[in-house]
Amino acid sequence: MDLGIRGKRALVCAGSKGLGRGCAEALAEAGVDIVLNARSAGPLEETAQAIREAYGVNVTTVAVDVTTPEGHAAVLEAAGQIDILVNNAGGPPPGIWSDWNRDDFIKALDSNMLTPIALIKASLPGMIDRGWGRIVNITSGAVKSPIPQLGLSNSARAGLTGYVGGTSRQVARHGVTINNLLPGIHATDRAIQLDTGVANTKGISIEEAKKQREASIPANRYGTAKEFGSTCAFLCSQHAGFIVGQNILADGGAFNSTL
Repeated sequence: MDLGIRGKRALVCAGSKGLGRGCAEALAEAGVDIVLNARSAGPLEETAQAIREAYGVNVTTVAVDVTTPEGHAAVLEAAGQIDILVNNAGGPPPGIWSDWNRDDFIKALDSNMLTPIALIKASLPGMIDRGWGRIVNITSGAVKSPIPQLGLSNSARAGLTGYVGGTSRQVARHGVTINNLLPGIHATDRAIQLDTGVANTKGISIEEAKKQREASIPANRYGTAKEFGSTCAFLCSQHAGFIVGQNILADGGAFNSTL
């Protein structure tokens, strides 16, 4: 399917690996030029070059921490006029309720709520003026079904979800859509981190922890960054203009609900 976005320009945050890279590659395959952000310059440049060689699009890299004022400014300056924004950030560390203090919550909010909101606010005026834009926030299946050990993530991502719920309906009439894409367990570094946490808690091997978590998914496997990226690219396409303010699960059926 032709997504109808060839020649558009996208900013993809945390795009050097994992789900962010999956989204960047899927958009590049559709002919979108990419502004790619991540904290570490080495992996970022490697990913950028791989995308350039594979898809022949322009890729601009910005190796900064976008949650800082300086990083935020640098990303926006490099991005310039964008048509597509993919907000993404690694999740806060797991734990239990007694592990976290105020500073932990502020850090989680900065990364998973306040920074995405700031980038949305910076991108919307230009998108509205041009009468077209797509914003996809990578959040978590925990928004619909909170995960006990991910209290920081549950809290911050729920806040972003509430903001998007209202804002998306204010800007839809301008041809701009904002949606959230909710991953379940995917084969990324984050999955390894959480598998390790389960293994340590239960006193089992990481391999056994992975098997147990796979068994909790009706698809009986972890998702891939490639299929996640393809879903993101569709939400950014010309065909998704009537999808507004939605929380779309990509979790292999793990969340069990009729609605």
